[in-house]
Order: sequence, then C-alpha cells, then structure tokens
Amino acid sequence: MKSETLIVKESGIRLDKYLAEKVDDISRSQLQKHIKNGEVLVNGQLISTNYRLCENDKIQINISEEMVDESHIESQNIPIDIIFEDDDIIVINKHAGLTVHPGIGNRDGTLANALAHHFKELSDVNGPKRPGIVHRLDKDTSGIIVIAKNNYSHMKLAEQFSERMVKKMYYGITWGKWKIELGMINEPIARKRSDPTTYNVNIDGKEAYTEYRVIGNSEYFSFVNYFPKTGRTHQIRVHSAFMGNPIIGDEKYGGGNSKIKGYIPEIVKKMNTLFTNVNRHILHAQKISFIHPRTKSKVSFKAELPIDIQNLIDSIKSLNV
Repeated sequence: MKSETLIVKESGIRLDKYLAEKVDDISRSQLQKHIKNGEVLVNGQLISTNYRLCENDKIQINISEEMVDESHIESQNIPIDIIFEDDDIIVINKHAGLTVHPGIGNRDGTLANALAHHFKELSDVNGPKRPGIVHRLDKDTSGIIVIAKNNYSHMKLAEQFSERMVKKMYYGITWGKWKIELGMINEPIARKRSDPTTYNVNIDGKEAYTEYRVIGNSEYFSFVNYFPKTGRTHQIRVHSAFMGNPIIGDEKYGGGNSKIKGYIPEIVKKMNTLFTNVNRHILHAQKISFIHPRTKSKVSFKAELPIDIQNLIDSIKSLNV
C-alpha cells in the first residue's frame, strides 16, 4: 500500500498531472483510475481527475501497489456457461462469485481471464485486460452478460447501452413486504464519501431509474423483478435498500444476517436454518433484449435461476416464513 499525504504549494495544476509528478512508479493513466476509485482524497473529499488544485490543498493517497499488468491478460481455463454464440457476440450466464475483469485485489481468476482462454478473438475497445467486456455485473450477481467478439459489435452494443435501448430484467429476493408492489424508483446515486466502494442515494448523484414489480411474497420476504433503465454501479441493490427492502445476503446494503436479530426466537431459529447456505446477495440478471449488431434484428436471452436461488425459494416456502 502506498500511503502518503501531500500539501500543495501551488495553484492551478490538474490533480492527476500534479500526482504524476509527485508519485513514483505509477503512470498518469493509472493515477486517474485510482482517483476515480476513491483512493485519492483532496481535503477529505472525493474529487475528479481534472480538479484544479489550490495552494494548501491536502491530498491523501492510499493506493495499493499491487498493480495489474495492462499489456495482456493471462489465459485461464475457468469454466463458463455459454447461452449463445455467433460470429459477433457471446451471451454468458455468469455464476455468482466470479469477478468480471481484473482490478486491484483481483489480478486473475476473472471472467476476462476465462474469455482469453476460450476465445481467440474478442474486442479490445476497453483495453487488453477487458477483452470483449461491454458491460458488467457485480461479483456476486449471477446471470446474463453479453460479450463482443469484435470492435464493430462492441461499439454497436455500447451505443445501445448508452442510449438505454437494452432491456434487462433481474430477479431478486428481498427482506420484508413492499409497501407498493409496482413502481419506478427515481433516485440519484453517488459514491459514499465515507466509503468509496459503497454507493447511496444522493441528491447530487447521477440520475438512476429502476422499475420494479413484486411477483410474490411471504410474511418476511418478497420476490421481485427489477427492470433497470440506467446502469449505475450497485443501482438495484442501492435502490432496493432505499425502499426499505434490502436484497437478502447483501451485507453492504443492510441485507445481511444481522436482519434476523429482533424477531421472536422461533422465527430466528427458522431463519438461521434458512440462511445456512446463503453466501452472496440474491440477485440474478435473468433476461436481456437488444438489437443484434450485425443482423439488426431484436434478440432476447434468458438465464434460468441458479440452484442456490431455487433452493432458497423452496426453503422459504417449506419453512413457511
């Protein structure tokens, strides 16, 4: 870990340029990524890479020195579940626990490493360490992810994501009964200042829209379909928690086992049994629809619920909670 504090003695210079001159062994492009990841604070605040420094600004740096080699990605024989493949795209059902691409703390063992092993040619629009990666899913979110085999397909798909033409449906199980069973959550999302790896609803954040529909419930849980209209990081998880119904297993956003506390002993015992095998947040990217980049026809794909979610559904029903 590279940790240090700098006091600025001049004004007007960009933050990333200033750090490139002051911090050894890290390129300006890498520093920009660290700034975006929240590993650099100015006067205790998250700041953009193009921020112009003022005299006496205090810069706090906490950067991992475990850097990922961006010149190539290691090929690793990691099994992947291919739903569909042609000359332009691959549709994969990602399993929970698989990180999409390498980063700080995840040098390998990612979907990108698996793709490098299974496919000879993939798009390189997002650089060599993200071959074919057009969009992403959180590590513990399972389900559909679309991969581009060439740059033409990548750009056409990215354009559809940017213009919100891609239709997605997620399946989740949440705590509690929803007060309104059908609606649109329209709440902006931003990084949490006290923890840059976490996001929250913030009036100064980026616009975020999540349509939802409760499709079933029990006394303590709800089964929900989510239809995100934007693609902010952790969007569904943040929005669901904001509504008072965090996703089961989501420790970061209030959906962990601590929710069990406070119930009567009989219910606590049942819930402890219920969550014995829950080791991730219960969210699954179940369906996706978009215009095929080459044929221009609409295509739709579905990833069936994984066994851990199916088992949890059965357990909730059998335990009558």
